[in-house]
Amino acid sequence: MRKKHLFRLRRVACTSLLIFVAVAPTAVSAGDEPHPFTIHDLVVMERISDPQLSPDGQNVAFVLRTTDPEANRGCRDLWMVSSEGGPSVRLTTHEASENQPRWAPDGKSLFFLSGRSGSSQVWQLPLTGGEARQVTDLPLDVGGFVLSPDGRKLAVFMEVFLDCETLDCTVDRLEQREQQKTTGRLYERLFIRHWDTWDDGRRSQLFVVPVAGGEPVYVSRGLDADIPAITWGGPEEITFTSDSQSLVFTARAVGREEAWSVDFDLYLVPADGSAAPVCLTEDNEAWDTQPVFSPDGTMLAYLAMARPGYEADRFRIVVREWPNGKPRVLTEKWDRSARGILFSHDGKTIYTTADDLGQVGLFAIKVANGKVRPVFRDGTVRSPSVTADGRLIFGRDHLRSSVELYALAPGSKEPKAITHFNQDRLAAIRMGEPEQFTFKGWNDEEVHAYLVKPADFDPNRRYPVAFLIHGGPQGSFGNDFHYRWNPQTYSGAGYAAVMVDFHGSTGYGQAFTDSIRGDWGGKPLEDLKKGLAAAIERYPWLDGDRVCALGASYGGYMVNWIAGNWPDRFRCLVSHDGNLDERIAYFDTEELWFPEWDHEGTPWSNPEGFEKHNPINFVDNWKTPMLVIHGALDFRVVETQGISTFTALQRRGIPSQLLYFPDENHWVLQPANSILWHETVLAWLDRWLRDGNDEK
Repeated sequence: MRKKHLFRLRRVACTSLLIFVAVAPTAVSAGDEPHPFTIHDLVVMERISDPQLSPDGQNVAFVLRTTDPEANRGCRDLWMVSSEGGPSVRLTTHEASENQPRWAPDGKSLFFLSGRSGSSQVWQLPLTGGEARQVTDLPLDVGGFVLSPDGRKLAVFMEVFLDCETLDCTVDRLEQREQQKTTGRLYERLFIRHWDTWDDGRRSQLFVVPVAGGEPVYVSRGLDADIPAITWGGPEEITFTSDSQSLVFTARAVGREEAWSVDFDLYLVPADGSAAPVCLTEDNEAWDTQPVFSPDGTMLAYLAMARPGYEADRFRIVVREWPNGKPRVLTEKWDRSARGILFSHDGKTIYTTADDLGQVGLFAIKVANGKVRPVFRDGTVRSPSVTADGRLIFGRDHLRSSVELYALAPGSKEPKAITHFNQDRLAAIRMGEPEQFTFKGWNDEEVHAYLVKPADFDPNRRYPVAFLIHGGPQGSFGNDFHYRWNPQTYSGAGYAAVMVDFHGSTGYGQAFTDSIRGDWGGKPLEDLKKGLAAAIERYPWLDGDRVCALGASYGGYMVNWIAGNWPDRFRCLVSHDGNLDERIAYFDTEELWFPEWDHEGTPWSNPEGFEKHNPINFVDNWKTPMLVIHGALDFRVVETQGISTFTALQRRGIPSQLLYFPDENHWVLQPANSILWHETVLAWLDRWLRDGNDEK
């Protein structure tokens, strides 16, 4: 008899929530006085994600996360709203979180992922009435799924041992491990751990399951790879062909080179498992991903990079006639990196989003000639979909609002909000006004930056400055509503926030992004210096004598670099998950392609590349008080880098603190820990920047 449900991902049930079927903004009491934005406001914001347009274009299903501070976790339920707007209807109320809503082809039901049975499985909810039914009942957790166009098959991914012939074999082996007294693990190659998880020998693999019931078919057998990619991949890396008979998916099957390779390829496999997967993109040794078929099934489109070993190369959109056409790069002349692919109903246009001058805009691209047209670029556009009549539905957030859903009619310049979950919360909060500006940075090239004013701005006062430095380094502090580095948390505390998109940032052309290679402490530092000076000159109410620099990841590295190479500028520093020693960090981290590209080799092939901008070589210049923050589960920038930074500060007698999280990774995700993080950081800023000089 098949064993079931023996090994599951650990899941904690959502606390009970008030059940109701429709929502409208809750009115703020007449006597309530709006208050400056705080971390507590940030934590309880309701978060919309994964909007999915119904086949007839009339409704949008989506995930809504609510946060329960008492339980110290978020809970996710499925909701639906008309694509024209109106009350949002809550579809699921189970104490378990629900994710990944996907419409059945007839639009009468939703498939979704839930742990309500004690295991992560696929469920189906009829929208005409009745309870959800469990579709899959597999002995392992389902990590995600893709529904076939005919609605009869599910492609699911689960973690299995590659040498196991059956799912029960994986269950048995895990059970045997649980019973062993020994805990040692023997590794023969990298990865041994990734992001925040140690490798236990399993791989995420692809199976096809009939919706009507039946045994799963193991279709990715023989590929030593994770499908989808660990840790960033998801269902967008898998698609069925239009006839539902085959699948195209992304995998990095490079053997022992996995830790230093970004050679992801597309593979084709029959859905019945009758043949082994065939590589479709073998000629490209760089990254190929996110396959999408045109509505008529005659064209395959996907994203592709051009340079092997570089994770921040530009994603071009590639199209090929299906099944035997040659690849054609559609966006070679467009100097932006596409984030996804959405076909119009007639297949003549592809919509995509891309970083663009401090925004994440929505663009339309003609399939015939690659001509690009901006559609909307104010804030951050997420997860677009399109109706048959050309209306675009998408999520949008910006520096003054979390994500809400919007509809943009053809020919219109302004979208209409169709959800309003945080409308009254935002009305009860005083936020800082954001403003984007430019200045002449390194080599007199134009650099973009944002400033967010204090929440209760008074032009007759002088304000201390929180100087925020983004991670990546190929990233951006743009016009979005961030749940970890949100400038409004500083604005609400009486600080002005300044954020510079230095050389290396995304959205300003690929050459601008590439320019940080081999120059981590050069161009970006010059941009930061000139950007801060430009802000202080432009906004005379900024108190240039009271500034603290803060950053995480690359931003944490830059704070450590600043401590030794710009030591007299700041009153305080905050370094979160930042490297102190770039040479040793190479041997500690997991994704080796990243330092090998950015530092132009390995520590033994190009030692100068790791040493010329290495913060540890300038510790003797340190003098600025620093708060150091690190998580024990950060395997990208390991905890000893933070501990070493704190040790250096303490040994030199520099005022310093270490905030250590034994249960957080590269990010701080738990609500209570996020509150502690912000309260500790703001207390550090208050300690060094509040000295009674707020008056002009």
